[in-house]
Amino acid sequence: MSRVLLPATGASPAAITAAMAEARSLDADQDSGRVVMACYHVSDEHTDVQDRAYIEFLHQNALLRGDIERKGGQGFFPSLARFDSEVVEMALGILGAPEGAAGVFTSGGTESVLMAVLLARDWARKHRPEVTRPVILMPQTAHPAFTKGAHYFGLETLRIPQGEDFCADVTAMEAAMSENVVLVVGSAPCYPFGVVDPIAELSELAATVGAWMHVDACVGGYVLPFVRKLGYEVPDFDFQVPGVFSISADLHKFGYTPKDASTILFRSETMKEVGHFGFSDWPFGSYNTDTLGGSHTGGSMAAAWASMRHLGEEGYLDATKRAMTARDVMLDGVRSIDGLVIHGTPRIPIASYGSNDPALDITAVAEGLTQRGWLFCRGIQPDAVHFALAPLHDAFAEAYAADLREVVEKVRAGAITASGKGAVYA
Repeated sequence: MSRVLLPATGASPAAITAAMAEARSLDADQDSGRVVMACYHVSDEHTDVQDRAYIEFLHQNALLRGDIERKGGQGFFPSLARFDSEVVEMALGILGAPEGAAGVFTSGGTESVLMAVLLARDWARKHRPEVTRPVILMPQTAHPAFTKGAHYFGLETLRIPQGEDFCADVTAMEAAMSENVVLVVGSAPCYPFGVVDPIAELSELAATVGAWMHVDACVGGYVLPFVRKLGYEVPDFDFQVPGVFSISADLHKFGYTPKDASTILFRSETMKEVGHFGFSDWPFGSYNTDTLGGSHTGGSMAAAWASMRHLGEEGYLDATKRAMTARDVMLDGVRSIDGLVIHGTPRIPIASYGSNDPALDITAVAEGLTQRGWLFCRGIQPDAVHFALAPLHDAFAEAYAADLREVVEKVRAGAITASGKGAVYA
C-alpha cells in the first residue's frame, strides 16, 4: 500500500464533506437498532444536546480550566472547571459516596482503570513499604486494562477463574491472597456476562492485607443505581460498601454522554491526592494534573455535563427502563429455546448466552444472526453470543427474539453452519 501524502493544495469544505460521507458509508449505523453492542443512544433530542455542547467547547483546553483550591486561580476556562466539578459531584451522589469523597474526570474506562492501578501501587508504597513485588488480584473476567496497567506500572497480576455463576470466586481468590497484593478488583458488572461480583466479600478480603479495593463499574456505574430504583435486585457494589476505596464508571456508556468521558471516584480526597502530579522545575511555571493525560478538549467535559443535566434522574430512569425492558424480552426469548443457556445472572442491559446442547453450535447461531443484519460481540470463554442494549432497542427486541428462534431452527436443520470467525471486544 502506497503512503498517503499531505496534498499540495487544500481541499474545499464541500470536497472534505463528500469524502467523509463516502468513508462513512461502510460504517455500521449505530442508531438502526440492529447494532446490539457499544451503542448508547437515548433520543435524537438528547444527541442534539450533546452535539451542541461538544462543539461549543471543542476548542477549549480542559488542562487550563484551573483549580481554585490548588492553583490559586480559575485558569483560562472557569466554565470547564464548573462542568468538571459538577459532573464529579453528580457522579458521587449517584454512587452513594460519603462526605469528603472526591473524583476526577478521565478520557475513558481504560484511563480510569490505569489510574486505579497506579494509585493502588503508590498507596502501597506509602502505607505498606515492605511490599517489593506488588500484585493485582482479580477474577478472570476483570477488564484487560488492569493487565495493561500492570504492564505499564510494574505490577504482577493474578487472574483467578470465575465461579460457576460467572462471578468472582471469593474462596479461590482468598486462597491466592498474599502480603504482596496491593489491589483487589471486582466488577460491577463485568462486560463479558453482565454479572456483578460479590463486592462486599472482596472488600473484606482486601482488608485482610490492607490492599486497595477497586470496583470497576465502568459499564455499570451509571445504570445499576437506576436498575435498583426500578425494583430489580442489585447486589451491593458502590461506596455504601465500607471497604471500597475507588470506583471507575464510564459516562460515555450508560451515562449516555459522548466519548471521551469517564470518572474515577474515591472514598476520600486523600486517596485522590495520591494521583496528583505537580512539577514546576522548568522555565514555564507549574504543571499540575490529576490524570494520566494533559491537554484535552473541553468538548467531552461540557457534553457530559449537558447530558446529565438534560436527562436528570427522571430521564435516566426512563432510559434504563427502556433498555432493561428490551433486555428482558431478549432474555425471555433465549430462555424459551431449548439448548440455549444464559451465562450467570445479568444485572444490566448486557448479557451473554451460549449452548448446553452439543448438537447446537452457538457459533453457527451467531453467524445466522449476523446474516440477518444483527451486529454484536461474541464470547470465547465459553463460546457465546453477547449483547449490550440501549433504550432504542426496546423497539427491536421482539424482532431479535423472533430471528433468534428461526436461526436456531435452521442451525438444527443444518441450513446454517459455522465458518469459524472469532470473538471481538468493542
